[in-house]
Amino acid sequence: MAERLFGAVHAATSHGPGMEPLLLRHSPSGGSAEVYLHGAHVTSWRPGPGEADALFLSRRSRFEPGQAIRGGIPVIFPQFADHGPYARHGFARTSEWSLASLADGGHAATLRPEDSPATRALWPFPFRAELTVALGERTLEVSLAVLNPGQEPLELTAALHTYLHVEDVRSAAVVGLEGATYESRVEGVARAVDRAAAARVAGELDRVYFDVRRPLEVRGAAGGRTLRVGAAGFPDAVLWNPGAEKGRALPDLGDDEWTRFLCVESAAVGTPVRVEPGRRWTGSQTLTA
Repeated sequence: MAERLFGAVHAATSHGPGMEPLLLRHSPSGGSAEVYLHGAHVTSWRPGPGEADALFLSRRSRFEPGQAIRGGIPVIFPQFADHGPYARHGFARTSEWSLASLADGGHAATLRPEDSPATRALWPFPFRAELTVALGERTLEVSLAVLNPGQEPLELTAALHTYLHVEDVRSAAVVGLEGATYESRVEGVARAVDRAAAARVAGELDRVYFDVRRPLEVRGAAGGRTLRVGAAGFPDAVLWNPGAEKGRALPDLGDDEWTRFLCVESAAVGTPVRVEPGRRWTGSQTLTA
């Protein structure tokens, strides 16, 4: 049985205790989203009733303490990949968050992690963070806010590592990156300008684009849709897909599931975000179907 929590519904799952997602609904569009307190992780967004999920979730995703969920929108904070001296991709995506507030009608929720000795061991700064997930008329907005309550400046890199559900990644395209500068360790490129009218996947793809003008347009999304990816506060964008060889080697991804998603991430990577004492930084991403 689903149970009520502050007016929102927890969806029944086959996962262990504490792994029931918060179900958000938007009226009158009928859109819905699922959000786990584990990692403040959005795993599903359906813009309308009966529509294909706009987010990809692997059938082999691990829903276990200390493990990241494969798919949806992992929260990368306070470090993106290995762009810094701390743990790869940070601790947010494997931490337990708490529900801070829920909007009337259950269309938006705000979650908070805990600043603790465990987080200080991984990132030696006091912080207060919030992730807000809000459903609109065929939109999903996810905002990450970080407040510095300490006496010294703190620096961070971050991303919303969004797995978009596509019909076939080999025929999908991202429009809006033409003329942008990017780096790619996979391609051995430190700095290059993308001259293509649309970015496409031809094998393993891992690019960080800097100072991207928004919005981006993703063609070939599931259900025959085109998705728009807008952002504020996140200057950069990341495109990622592991390709066939690495995709099949990932234990939490089905053999051919790499063809079903394209990660289009709103990010702050090129220049770390500096948050002065008493100040607040916010980065947000809006998906529109």
